[in-house]
This record gives sequence, C-alpha cells and structure tokens, in this order.
Amino acid sequence: MAEQKDWAFPAEMRPRPEDWRFDLDRALDAVVLLRSEIPEDAFTASILGTERAGNGVVIGDNLVLTIGYLITEASVIWLTTNKGAVAGGTVLAYDQASGFGLVQPLGRLGARPIERGSAASIRVGENVVVAGHGGRAHALRATVFAKREFAGYWEYVLDEALFTAPAHPQWGGSALIGADGRLAAIGSLLVQEKIDAGTIQGNMLVPIDLLEPILDDMLKAGRARRAPRPWLGMYTTEAGERLVIAGLAPGGPAERAGARVGDAVLEVAGARPKSLADLWRKIWDLGPCGAVVPLKVARNGKTSELRITSADRNDFLKKPHLH
Repeated sequence: MAEQKDWAFPAEMRPRPEDWRFDLDRALDAVVLLRSEIPEDAFTASILGTERAGNGVVIGDNLVLTIGYLITEASVIWLTTNKGAVAGGTVLAYDQASGFGLVQPLGRLGARPIERGSAASIRVGENVVVAGHGGRAHALRATVFAKREFAGYWEYVLDEALFTAPAHPQWGGSALIGADGRLAAIGSLLVQEKIDAGTIQGNMLVPIDLLEPILDDMLKAGRARRAPRPWLGMYTTEAGERLVIAGLAPGGPAERAGARVGDAVLEVAGARPKSLADLWRKIWDLGPCGAVVPLKVARNGKTSELRITSADRNDFLKKPHLH
C-alpha cells in the first residue's frame, strides 16, 4: 500500500471549505491514520493479512471509532493525526453484527472529536464528504447514490447501508461527513454497483446510527450484550441465481461438517433462501450459537444433506490485550 503522503486527490475532487456550512478542516482533523499488526498465527491473518492500514475517527475523549476488520486480533496499533501526533492504541471492542471497532489511544492525540450525526437524515443524491487521514488532500467530495440492504460473504448483513461515489481509495475506517458537519457513517468496502446499463465504483459505508444502541456496552464489556449470531465459517457468494460456497474458514463449523468449496446452497432447514441476505437470516433464525443448521447443497450434479453445528466466531479469534 502506498504511503499516505504519496498521493492526493486532484483539487477539483476535494471539498472546498466555502461550500460547507461547518469548519471543514476541524472535521477532517478528527480522522486519523490507523495501522495494525496481527500475529502470523491469528485466525484472520491468512485472509486479512498481518499488516493492515486504514483510518479511524476520533469520536470522544480518548476514543477512536474504526471498521472492525482493521483491528481484529491486532497485537499492535498505531494512530497518527493530521498534525503529526503519534500514539499507540489498544482494542476496546469489536461488534461483529455492525462491523464497528473501538480503539483506545494510549497517549494524547490532541485531535478534537467530531460530533456524531445520523445516516437516516441523509438522502440519496445528497453531497457529502468522504475523508481519510491527511486533511483536504485525502478528502473527497462525493454523492450518496444508494441506501439499501447489504449482505457480505463473511456472514454479515446490514438492513441499510450507504453507498457513495466516486470511490475513496483508502476506504477502510474513512469518515462520511454530512452537510451538517457531523459523522454519519464509517467506510467499510470498495464496491462495484450496477447503475442503469453500466457499473459504478464506489464505497459501502456503515451507518453511525448502529453505534448508538451498543456503544455503552462496547465500552463496558468489549462487545454488545446481545447474543452473538451463530457462525458457520462458510464464505458464500451470489453466482447468478445460485448461492455458492467460495471459501471455508479452516477448522470452522462448515468445513468440519463436510461442506466443500463449490457447493451450491439449496435449502436451509427445508426452506430455499432467496438471496445472500436471506441465507444468513435463515441461519440466524435457527437459534443461538451451537444450534444445528441443516443445509441441502448441490455438488457435482447430486444433492447432499449437511448438519452443521454453528459456533461463536469470537471463540476462534485472538483476544485483545493491553500493551
């Protein structure tokens, strides 16, 4: 990954202070660079890598919000502000359902927190700022082109996510700042979306609204107090009208039960899933972690029945620790 200082948006793509009714530079200064190191034997190391870089957003005194995959199983975290202040950090919490992660800086960053707003108030077609660490040079004047459901292959569903374009190239943990100058969403993915007869490259962002109901629990207990969702370790994608297993978590429930890459999922407990989101919801509806998930799959022209004993994904991950 190129160093942050090695690139910049063209001036015409950046937000201009005179176009916004808030202090643009102050808002941008709440976005910090986040780098993490993950042990080579960590469960997610082979998928997400052992060195990860993205962004975080200062949302309170000694509190940084980011997207959770950047800090999952991290043993070392470094935070850098636009002013050049550097501090180590420690993982406070990661919520699998929303995707949010919290980091506590272990030194003074000196960056003022940004006020949290609401994604619900942002309309499709509205202009926003999508910002990474680095001030105006790494901030993008963008437009929200969709608000809709999102399903991820890693057993993840958002009832409503935000989609913006043009795409920010360092999307992980980036800040979506609304016209009111408040934080409305956190960057998660680079996506290719079909629009009319063509495709558009953009970013998927997680609404900040999902943080408010769980923030106190994440701060006190390290995770939301709701029961964790049953997890299969079955990376599944939509291939036309079929739902196909594209990968399996090593040693995960689905692999242990005999699932194979290339299997097409036909039924969950006798019901045919209509979409990827529907697949995950049908699995979650069967009960808490430990519930048996009956699957019918198609393999080499034949059907097979699998019974997968679900698990808590967190049990497979290295736990955060203080430095």
